[in-house]
Amino acid sequence: MSMHDAPVSNGPLDLLIADATLIFADGSARAAQLGIRGAHIAYLGDARPAATRTLSLPGRVVTPGFVNAHYHAGLNFVRGVAPDCGFAPSYTPGLPQASWLDAEEALALSRLGALEALRAGCTTLADSFVHAEATVEGIAQTGVRVFASQRLADVDFASVLAGERRFDRARGERQLERAAAFVARWAGQANGRIQAHLTAHAPDTCSVALLEDIATLARRHDLPISTHLAQSTDEVDWVRQQHGRSPVELLDEIGLLDGRLLAGHCIHVDDADIARLGRSGAHVVHIPLGNAISGRIAPTRRLLDAGAPLCLATDTMHGDMIEVMRWALAMGRLQAGAVGNDWQPSDVFAMATRHGAAALGWDARLGTLEVGRLADLAIIDFRQLHLTPRIDPLGNLVHNATGSDVECVIVDGRLVIEQGRALCVDEQQIRADAQRAVDAVWRRCPNPLRPYPSVSTIRS
Repeated sequence: MSMHDAPVSNGPLDLLIADATLIFADGSARAAQLGIRGAHIAYLGDARPAATRTLSLPGRVVTPGFVNAHYHAGLNFVRGVAPDCGFAPSYTPGLPQASWLDAEEALALSRLGALEALRAGCTTLADSFVHAEATVEGIAQTGVRVFASQRLADVDFASVLAGERRFDRARGERQLERAAAFVARWAGQANGRIQAHLTAHAPDTCSVALLEDIATLARRHDLPISTHLAQSTDEVDWVRQQHGRSPVELLDEIGLLDGRLLAGHCIHVDDADIARLGRSGAHVVHIPLGNAISGRIAPTRRLLDAGAPLCLATDTMHGDMIEVMRWALAMGRLQAGAVGNDWQPSDVFAMATRHGAAALGWDARLGTLEVGRLADLAIIDFRQLHLTPRIDPLGNLVHNATGSDVECVIVDGRLVIEQGRALCVDEQQIRADAQRAVDAVWRRCPNPLRPYPSVSTIRS
């Protein structure tokens, strides 16, 4: 806990959050006042310093904003269908594909996904999707902080759906040029709320040459890299057949397995892979809900014991990081077969906050309530039947709360959600635009796995 009880200098605060309970990095909680000046936390203490605006919030709990370390904001167009197909949408025939979207459709869908996550208290997204150059500004307009990237892959995804993998070196080179231009154009925009990273889609959809080029570009610009790693047995088998090694070994040999890598999933890893991940410093992005829905569990306890840092994400599921914390806690306990002191609400809370910030290289700026950190906050209304009585605020948050209990969200010191309402964008318009995009892309699907409902049905 970092508290500052001295009088605040430099005049009144911009915003004082008073009478709430604060949850700190170690999981402890206490009633205190939190003051914001500009984009930063400027005061933590028991006094009530002068402020331009004071929000008295008894019965509320304040946490650092959640960091969603692997998200595809625009992949909501297969919501409620893809989870029952058993595998990721990009590999599943009969589902609409992201590559079919035009820039306007990708923007509409991405704004919906970004606002959904923000409304649930997620203040930072590591998002990758098609048409990122056309979606990133619209995502940021919701008020969220976003580390954005195009989906980089030189495979022909149509060939993947047909059960094979054809690669096109020219395609990869064009994507790298676009990625470099994206970084130059967007990194640091929106007062720093827009940042860039690179997404190497997966070891079975990127050629070795493209993976090496991505690693070089990331080093040149000091960028994080996201990927899907050991996501399926198909991926592992294909990489072994083509390269004679596991996907983890392949990335290590290429030079991608290091502290700048955010490795999503890491489900199908053997003992040697786990040891290699633990030594490497790579960040394992645990996606417990998405994995469990498809009948799989990543060996998180073994990864943790090997020294791999873990953070959390929602991937293609809804953007509620509170529910994801609960799933992470439950999945770890199922693997252990018991409740232990080494897998408690404080552990998954750290994964959803400061560990995610560390994975993105922003652990000195985000992820904890400390004076001098950026004021990215989630304020949860504990005046609910399911959150009463308030004995252990963190235990209550992880075991019983949902994203819909988030009342206010602050990003960069600015209220962007207040009393559950978006302040920066028109939520109704975002929903309508996204629904039109979904209608259009499903009607372009030639042999859908599910019949698409009539417009009158989905509008009701």
